[in-house]
Amino acid sequence: MNNYKITLSYDGTLYAGWQIQKNAVTVQQKISDALSVLLKEKVNLIGSGRTDSGVHAIGQVANFVTGNELDLYRFTYSLNSMLPRDIAIKKIENVEESFNSRFDARKRSYLYFIVKNKNPFWDKFAYRNGRNFDVNYLNRMCRCFIGENNFTSFCRTRSETENKICFIYDAFWRRQNDFLIFKIEGSRFLHGMVRAITGTILNAEKNNLDESYIKNILISRNREAASESVPAHGLFLYKVKY
Repeated sequence: MNNYKITLSYDGTLYAGWQIQKNAVTVQQKISDALSVLLKEKVNLIGSGRTDSGVHAIGQVANFVTGNELDLYRFTYSLNSMLPRDIAIKKIENVEESFNSRFDARKRSYLYFIVKNKNPFWDKFAYRNGRNFDVNYLNRMCRCFIGENNFTSFCRTRSETENKICFIYDAFWRRQNDFLIFKIEGSRFLHGMVRAITGTILNAEKNNLDESYIKNILISRNREAASESVPAHGLFLYKVKY
């Protein structure tokens, strides 16, 4: 059997997230359907992780196993031709049969974009907020998340994942022209976790709260203790490392 790794990007605006769901259009479903037509067999497409409804991806990774030996250049072209304009296959490569895009991932990173002024080209891809954020303050709050913590307070209450322990390797904000960009890298992320962390950091800065605010939320293990999540359309799955 041949195992193929796909690196792809997508605009998540019209999708109910990555993972296949009943009565909803998802990115995984669109790609799986196209693969099944091209390969003339049912394909189990494994993603590196879920993205929520409306969230985008720059470097999502997936893999599938097939008995077919593929001409990678032609197959990539054919697959892209079958997919809608908002999903793009960047690369397909043959990998070891044991490779699993989800379980072999070591680090995942996300970007969140905030744009200060109205911008028609970024309306779908950045959260518009005209406040003058203190980047140094935001980065001071980020330090509270570095390392291993229980993130129950930052995931959806109905999350099916029992293990809420995640390791955050890095988290920081930077300003670039009209944009404020948040990058966070971790071993794994829970459902809604990045948007909840982002919203909580912004709330801390807005109300001039100190580090104890973040630490107490982590200790509480209560989603209601954290702040409201930021909108999904500013979030991108940036990169998956193996």
